Amino acid sequence: MERQTNETPASIRDMVMRERQLAVSEREWKHRLRGYGYAIRDTAEGRFVTSLLRGAPICQLT
Repeated sequence: MERQTNETPASIRDMVMRERQLAVSEREWKHRLRGYGYAIRDTAEGRFVTSLLRGAPICQLT
């Protein structure tokens, strides 16, 4: 069963950046995001927030 949420890519990006401000280090930031079910992936096109469950990119960080 798929979880239905009202989260938009913009709201996810805002949450990710808010968590980055709260974290002391990049390692802690990534650990905090895992708790929400997200990860950061670095690619040739830039940094992306991805879903841990699907592995699919959600939005790009600028």
